Amino acid sequence: MNLARSIPAAAGLAAVWLMWVTTAQAQPSLRIGAALSQSGPYAELGTPVRLGYQLCVKHANERGGLLGRRLDLTVEDDRSDPAVGAHIYENLIGRQRVDAVFSPYSTPITDAVGDVIEKHRMPMIAAAAASASIFRKGRKFLFQLQTPAETYAEGLTDLAAKRGLRTVAIIHEDTLFPKTIARSTEDFARKRGLEVVLSEAYPKGMTDFSTLLAKVRASGAEVLVAGTYFEDSVAITKQMRALDVNPKMFVVTVGVVTEKFYEALGRDAEFVYGTAQWEPALVTARAGGLVPVAPQYAGIREFVDAHRAEYPGAPLNHFSAWGYGGCQVLLEAVRRAGSLNAARVREAILGMDFTSVFGTFRVDRDGVQVGHKMLLFQWQAGQKALVWPDELAPMPPRLPTPPWSQR
Repeated sequence: MNLARSIPAAAGLAAVWLMWVTTAQAQPSLRIGAALSQSGPYAELGTPVRLGYQLCVKHANERGGLLGRRLDLTVEDDRSDPAVGAHIYENLIGRQRVDAVFSPYSTPITDAVGDVIEKHRMPMIAAAAASASIFRKGRKFLFQLQTPAETYAEGLTDLAAKRGLRTVAIIHEDTLFPKTIARSTEDFARKRGLEVVLSEAYPKGMTDFSTLLAKVRASGAEVLVAGTYFEDSVAITKQMRALDVNPKMFVVTVGVVTEKFYEALGRDAEFVYGTAQWEPALVTARAGGLVPVAPQYAGIREFVDAHRAEYPGAPLNHFSAWGYGGCQVLLEAVRRAGSLNAARVREAILGMDFTSVFGTFRVDRDGVQVGHKMLLFQWQAGQKALVWPDELAPMPPRLPTPPWSQR
């Protein structure tokens, strides 16, 4: 090797790299705005979405940013209020002139914000909105990340039917997402040959479920499905024990997925099933270290490791993966479009068949997610064990649920 020649060559490469870094640093930051629930009833669920966004932005900046620009993320508190959320996005886009936006938490807030982004033609990946109905309003710039709420019940009804259960009771908060869960559970139950013996709503903010649970017990339902958020999921479970309401299978749609659900209930959380869009249990311990169990979750091992290192002690569940995955999809769409032009980014999103840490992203022309699949887990010995679909389930369900006195 000719050392005299290699030194100038290396110096030349270093100069080029330094010039690239200097140019990138001279570019203004690409500003991203978002509102997430940091207070109010959705705060427990909005916070991990924010952590996912922040980690994705950090990783993007470590890889050189986007379009040669560093990313700066601003997140404001929408106080779990759709009107506040809409006002924040109007200010972010209309006054602060951010370059891009990440989505809020929940279907109701995303629906309200959807009108704002449509007005300003600002593409948004709805990372935390499951009801497909808000994407079927003729909107052009709102795109769903999650499996639609209309398919949440597929796994629980399939498992119940295969295990010989025959009757289902449904209770749900009287708001858009839980109502969608209730309707879809009824549809899937009938398709699986299950009889729906009770379906009843309760008002948002309700804390005393004794009358409703008495109806569940009187119905004799073998399966109870509760369309909930966090606080009501905990309250319903506590009151089921107090009233000795004990179906053979109890499924909660939201709230149960968080570690705080188990912290709040202790062993009373055992045997409870939950629907999930994603779980860290998709990474399993095997010889040679952690490996993904399915190829449709690209980079999941790295994400799990990085999240635990960045936020030691913070819960890691599908909410964080929503934030990270939604960020990945939007950044990839901008990269493919080669600009922030709304029409180009929109077409890039519509044409994507992309794999993020959250899973497959593919939407129809209305922006409804068609590529991602739900999971069903059960709390077993203080851990969330995947029990459906079969190909991803290392553990069988513990069914039927034993009486409270025997747990």
